[in-house]
Parts: sequence; C-alpha cells; structure tokens
Amino acid sequence: MESLGSNLIDEQPIPDLLPYLRGRRSIRKFKPMPLPQEIIDKIVEAGTWAPSAGNVQPWYLYLVLNLEVKKKLAQAALEQHFVARAPLVIVVCADSSRARSSYGMRGETLYSIQDTASLVQNMLLEAFSLGIGGCWVGAFREEEVKEALDMPHHLRPVAILPFGYPDEKPGPRPRREIREIVKVVA
Repeated sequence: MESLGSNLIDEQPIPDLLPYLRGRRSIRKFKPMPLPQEIIDKIVEAGTWAPSAGNVQPWYLYLVLNLEVKKKLAQAALEQHFVARAPLVIVVCADSSRARSSYGMRGETLYSIQDTASLVQNMLLEAFSLGIGGCWVGAFREEEVKEALDMPHHLRPVAILPFGYPDEKPGPRPRREIREIVKVVA
C-alpha cells in the first residue's frame, strides 16, 4: 500500500510507520555498552521535532551518564533499579515558564505535559529505529528527581527515559479492540 504522506523536503513517500509503532517495546534490561554520541544526538533531535502548542517547545532535557546520579534517579523512581543500569538516562522536564508565557495556566498544566509527551514518544521511536531500547518511566517522586539533578524551580520532571542496547526481547502486549475505543460521529 502506498503512503499518502510525503516528505515536505523532497516529496518522497514516507515509509509506513505502523511496524515501528507495533514493534517498539519497553526495555528494562540493557547491555553494559555505552551509546555512541551520534546515537544520543539523533534521539535528542527526534524529540525536538515533536509538535508543541504554539511552537513554544516547553521542554528541557537532562542527559545523565553519571552512575551515582542514575542510582538516585532509580531510587526516586520507586526503586526501579533498571534505571541505574541503563547506559543513558534522559530526564524530560516541562518548562513551566515557557508554557505559561504563551498560554497561562492551561499552558503550564496541560499543554506542557502534552508537548513533552510528544517529545518522549518521538525519542522512543527514534531509539527503536536505531536498535536502541528505552522505557518510559512515569512513576517517580518528583522532588527527589529535582534534588538529584539540582533542578531549578520552573522545571518539572515528567518522564525518566533509560536508554541502551537491549538485553531482552519482550513480546507484544495486548491492545484493546478499535471498536472499544472509537465512536464515529457522522
């Protein structure tokens, strides 16, 4: 089936994205190998192409390589120790000052969360396309994460993303049927 989308730069068909969406898994076991800088750069750049309300881009990233800081993040993440074993951990933050300046309280409390979620998904998909495993960790104590990274007040951590070469291959998880989640309003 030919793609209906096209690349805005060179008008080439965009490859089907569905296999990537179906294939990506949450990886919690990593090989003890560092990630090359060019891989890290691609993952981060993919995140920056996420959509954001009014193009405010209310995100800020901490790239954590330091083992002691990763251990603090794992502890803050309710003792999810696989976080500390990942070669790279990215902490994604919403910058409330950027979000609030354009959209007030709704920007700070809703749009910045939606925007950073888009950034996270872009990074996870790019990592998967490069053979890198990742996991979206949302269960953590915010104040402990802020303290571990000496974070300024206007940043709010919204996701912890451990990345590395996968040392596991989980199978697909069940999905709800489309008919259960869609209502057509004609």
